Amino acid sequence: MILVIDTSATRWAVAVIDEAGKGRTLIESSDRPDLAHIYEKIETPTRVAVATGPGSFTGLRVGVSFGLGLAIGLRIPILPLPSLDLQAARSDIPVTAVLEAGRGRVYYQLPGGSPLHGEPGDIHSSHPLVGNIALKTREALIAAGHRFRPESELRDFGEAAAIVVETAREVAYGSLEIKYMQTFSAKP
Repeated sequence: MILVIDTSATRWAVAVIDEAGKGRTLIESSDRPDLAHIYEKIETPTRVAVATGPGSFTGLRVGVSFGLGLAIGLRIPILPLPSLDLQAARSDIPVTAVLEAGRGRVYYQLPGGSPLHGEPGDIHSSHPLVGNIALKTREALIAAGHRFRPESELRDFGEAAAIVVETAREVAYGSLEIKYMQTFSAKP
């Protein structure tokens, strides 16, 4: 069983993926992450997968630290999962994945593209959006001409995680990298 942890954005999620590759969401919440209690409710994992960003500086550190500590303690492999790929995998059609970046900005990734960081108006509107963002950011994206895929048409987190895990590669504990991507330079 693979334990999957994503604390990169406004909602955090934990899922398990069974031996057959079927993902099941255990929890998805906006409350403060309490990962220790989640671990008490599952069987011992054989691998741990963690969202590595981009995303919230503190949120990423919480999930990655817990996942890495668990993997080291159990002597099991760890898998890094790009946060935007987890969001994009929730859709069965090409979408632009978005995550909260703070200060009115978003992290985003067009289908087949690399992660970017910018204002709602910076995002090309060729594809519908899927993402884990605050209501205010969602409203700003809609005001900039974007549309979101309805939640009813999306896979849940566990199903999406199972898709991303299929191509994930184990890394050495010391080489797990968090992709913060945030910049704090003043705009001209």
